[in-house]
Amino acid sequence: MLRPRIIPCLLVHDKGLVKTVNFKDPKYLGDPINAVRIFNEKQVDELTILDIDATVQNREPDFKMIEHWASECRMPLCYGGGVKTVQQAQRIFSLGVEKIAMSSGVVNNLDLVSQISQRVGNQSVVVTLDVKRKLFGGYEVYTHNGKIATGKNPLELAAKLQERGAGEIVINSIDHDGMMKGYDIPLVEKMRKCISVPLTILGGAGKLEDIGDLVRRFGIIGASAGSLFVFKGKYKAVLINYPDPNEKDTLIAENLKYPNNV
Repeated sequence: MLRPRIIPCLLVHDKGLVKTVNFKDPKYLGDPINAVRIFNEKQVDELTILDIDATVQNREPDFKMIEHWASECRMPLCYGGGVKTVQQAQRIFSLGVEKIAMSSGVVNNLDLVSQISQRVGNQSVVVTLDVKRKLFGGYEVYTHNGKIATGKNPLELAAKLQERGAGEIVINSIDHDGMMKGYDIPLVEKMRKCISVPLTILGGAGKLEDIGDLVRRFGIIGASAGSLFVFKGKYKAVLINYPDPNEKDTLIAENLKYPNNV
C-alpha cells in the first residue's frame, strides 16, 4: 500500500556532511557515514545523499564513497551528484543504490532520462529540480548548486521529464532551503497539477508539523528534509534525529484523515 514517505536528505561537500541555507554557506556537521548509521537505527523510510561538489567540479561520481555509504545503509538509498551517462548510473546501481537522482545532467539532456529508465526501470530514476522564485512571479530551474539559471519553467520541465520516463520528481526550493519555516506550498500545488508520478518536496521543513501539513494537503507524497533531521532546538545543535515509528505512523495517519488530500 502506498503511503507518504519521510526522507532525510544529506548533503556532502568535501566528503563531509554539511547543511546550507539558500544553497549557500555550507556548515560542516561531521562524517556522513555516522549519520547513515544513526538513521539505520531510526528505521527511516528512505535516505537521500547528494554530493553537491560533483557537478560544480565537473567530475564523475565518487564511486568508492558511494560504495561505502551503500554498504552501511540498511534502508533504500537514493544517490545524486554528477551522473551524466548511462554507464555511470549502471555502475552506481551495481554498488547497491536503489535510486539515482539527477539534475543538471537531465535538464541539459532530456534523452538521458529515457536512456537510463529503459535500462533500469523508471521506478529507480529520480529527477531533482532546484527551483527559485522569479522576481516578478513564477519559478525558474537552476543547476550547479543554484548558481546557473536555466531559463526553464519547472512545471513545463517536470511534465516533459515524466513523459521521458522519470519515475519520481523532487522539487527542491532554493528560497526555502535551510530556513526551517515550512515548505513552499503554492509551488507544490502547481506541481501536483502537472504530473502524476510520485512527487517529493524538499526545502523548508523546520518541525514535524510542516510534514503533517504537507501530507494533510497532498496525501501520498514524499516529505524530504535536511535541517529538521540534523539539527535540534532553536540554537540548531547538531543532532541526527527522526521520529520514532509510533510518532511517524501517528503523524501520517492523523493527517491522511482529511478529505481534501489526494
